[in-house]
Amino acid sequence: MTDNAAPRKSPFGDIAPTLGDYTDNVLFGDVWKRPQLSLRDRSLVTVSSLVAQYRINELPFHLKFALENGVTREELI
Repeated sequence: MTDNAAPRKSPFGDIAPTLGDYTDNVLFGDVWKRPQLSLRDRSLVTVSSLVAQYRINELPFHLKFALENGVTREELI
């Protein structure tokens, strides 16, 4: 995924359209793409935070997303 990629379609947008819109457009649109951090660095920080907090439900998505954003498997390990 590149810095210019479109936001992802929220998996729960069909059930909760407003929450799906917020996730897609605000979190992964505006907030995620702010220029202060690259997508790679933002993914690395996010995965680190999830591991530190033992947030295992969110980890599979963000591990895959981190790889797409240029974080290497070795860095994740």
